[in-house]
Amino acid sequence: MTVTLLGPVEIRDLAERAGVRPTKTLGQNFVLDGGTVRKIVRQAGVEPGMRVVEVGPGLGSLTLGLLEAGADVVAVEIDPVLARLLPGTVAAHAGLRPDGTAPDEPAVLRDAAGDPRLTVVLRDALQVTELPGPPPRALVANLPYNVSVPVLLTFLQRFASLEHGLVMVQAEVADRLAAPPGSRTYGVPSAKAAWYADVRRTATVGRSVFWPAPNVDSALVRLDRREPPTTSATREQVFAVIDTAFAQRRKMLRSALAPLFGSGEAVVAALAAAGVDAQARGETVDVAGFARIAEHLPRDGAGHGTVEP
Repeated sequence: MTVTLLGPVEIRDLAERAGVRPTKTLGQNFVLDGGTVRKIVRQAGVEPGMRVVEVGPGLGSLTLGLLEAGADVVAVEIDPVLARLLPGTVAAHAGLRPDGTAPDEPAVLRDAAGDPRLTVVLRDALQVTELPGPPPRALVANLPYNVSVPVLLTFLQRFASLEHGLVMVQAEVADRLAAPPGSRTYGVPSAKAAWYADVRRTATVGRSVFWPAPNVDSALVRLDRREPPTTSATREQVFAVIDTAFAQRRKMLRSALAPLFGSGEAVVAALAAAGVDAQARGETVDVAGFARIAEHLPRDGAGHGTVEP
């Protein structure tokens, strides 16, 4: 299958003919540069035949890059205009054909052998609880800036089949996701992402490769799934401790966690049992430490953490 990536002129022409204007509300910044698309696909470790979920395919630049690498793609798009535009773009640039026997939504495109290569799901990614077809092994996406962390954490939570991912996000968000304990940017996104995966920032992406150019730089973040810390606490309990610890970031844990444990004395006892210094702040505790603390939550006071930052 021969795939032709979109160039800057084609992207702008495609958008103009479809009446598409990127909106800040949906965080739309389309990638113009084929080299950046191939870098994302390469760093994602996409292999032929791999099932990949892409969130926010937009005009299809990254979708075509994934198809060029041989991936089978399920694309989740919230914008109905873009979701309906994508099959035609892929048909023209990758030679796929719509499955005439499939329902209108999700749209399915097949290759010459009749194998499904692209499935387009029109839905808010945060509302997606299941995906059509085989479970995806990888998440590859140029995530909208305004929802990048919630989308990433939600997909890691809901789709255990995801072995790894490569996402492009705002550079500041990339730093927060990959920050280790003790660093200035370590916080809720860092600790929660560490529950699911080893996270590292792999590259910086300049503003000039986007249309329209954003006001900030972007970066690539690689995630490799790993087992969460061994603990008797639930994920919700651990995330509740993380949320509470960082709600008052500059406070010591013995004070910051008091509302969750019921008293300062209860927190001090829990921290001692968890092997965490009572004078520590949340910014110095790794996810395993938060898990040990959560094991000592009062039975009637176990909170419910969220996947949001």
